[in-house]
Amino acid sequence: MISLPTLNAILNLISASLLTAGYIRIKQHRPDLHKRFMLSALVSSALFLASYLIYHAQVGSVPYPHHDWSRPIYFTILIPHVILAAVMTPFIIAAVVFALRGQFERHKRIVRWLWPVWIFVSISGVVVYVMLYLR
Repeated sequence: MISLPTLNAILNLISASLLTAGYIRIKQHRPDLHKRFMLSALVSSALFLASYLIYHAQVGSVPYPHHDWSRPIYFTILIPHVILAAVMTPFIIAAVVFALRGQFERHKRIVRWLWPVWIFVSISGVVVYVMLYLR
């Protein structure tokens, strides 16, 4: 059976992949496919958040077990990951609402900085998982 931390990492990886595919499709002027990929990324990220909250409600905080050279690297990745993950959630909702309402200029204005943050949070979530559970 797959553990919740592993599921979380998989969902983060899926989100990053879908975000990348959505970005490529909008650059190819394929808004129909862009919309599908981005809404799928939204679902994947929402499933991640639910799984993450369930896991940490059960086990609480998981301390980093290594006291070596990797510790400062881990916290250098973890701290912005956590802060940006918390901050970006309402902006994701706003970006989706703007797009669904056809307010594409407002949508584009917000996603110019939101998309890189979302990618960072998704990828850094996988890195945190690898450092915490697989090292």
